[in-house]
Amino acid sequence: MVKQVETSVLSIAYEEHGAPNGPPVVLLHGFPYDIHAYDEVVPPLAAAGCRVIVPYLRGYGPTHFLSAATPRSGQQAALAHDLLGLLDGIGIERSVLAGYDWGGRAACIVAALWPQRVRGLVSGGGYNIQHIPSALIPQAPEIELQLWYQYYFQGERGRRGLEQNRYELGKLLWRLWSPNWPFEESTYQRTAASFDNPDFVPVVIHSYRHRFGLVPGDPAFEETERRLTEQPQIAVPTIVLHGSANGVIPLASSEAHHRFFGAAYERRVLASAGHNLPQEVPLDFAAAVLSLI
Repeated sequence: MVKQVETSVLSIAYEEHGAPNGPPVVLLHGFPYDIHAYDEVVPPLAAAGCRVIVPYLRGYGPTHFLSAATPRSGQQAALAHDLLGLLDGIGIERSVLAGYDWGGRAACIVAALWPQRVRGLVSGGGYNIQHIPSALIPQAPEIELQLWYQYYFQGERGRRGLEQNRYELGKLLWRLWSPNWPFEESTYQRTAASFDNPDFVPVVIHSYRHRFGLVPGDPAFEETERRLTEQPQIAVPTIVLHGSANGVIPLASSEAHHRFFGAAYERRVLASAGHNLPQEVPLDFAAAVLSLI
């Protein structure tokens, strides 16, 4: 059953599973995914006695803004503050956080800046905090090719393309980013319904424009964004998961990420897995979470 909790700007929709008094775990999805990414991760966590929270991020599913005046920001600091608001709203003082893509970024930021709220971190793809001041430095052409959708979203044609073809575009990204995962149409359909949120397009477009420093952020998050330019270290116990067939974040990119973490750090390479780790290798994902409980 979907529940709702209000923060200062959002009504966040989430599902809750497991023991109400168990050790809390928050599972965070990315773009273009939703809470169904964790359908097969939740059961082993709940069976182990965890309290499992799986929220829809801003712009997805039933999560909605409380005011039309709130900027539809998709910047990294907004996602982190949404996560803090969720924890406060449902009364969780300290939790294991696990996520990938946008969700992994929110989890990394909270672990870095508010470590007292985090018992442990599982991060898909490594250190996901963006360093916006260096965002315009070109990368190798092969990597730039994989980021085509981010450049597409910078212009009006890309915004209209996402508006008109969000279903087809999301499915294409699933195929490109997880080339060894033969998902069924019905699996994708369950998630794609979350893209019908009226805030989906503005939040996504702002996210991909802000990360290049090409549009201003929400003034409410300016101080957090300033702190993130310092690339803060994450000192909480951390397990990084990286699929060897990730079609958007090359495996080699996380090899040197140990420098961003404290002593309690482990990197696990998952053979043949792509970008959507909880849906492709759910038992490996759940095992990583349980090892931090």
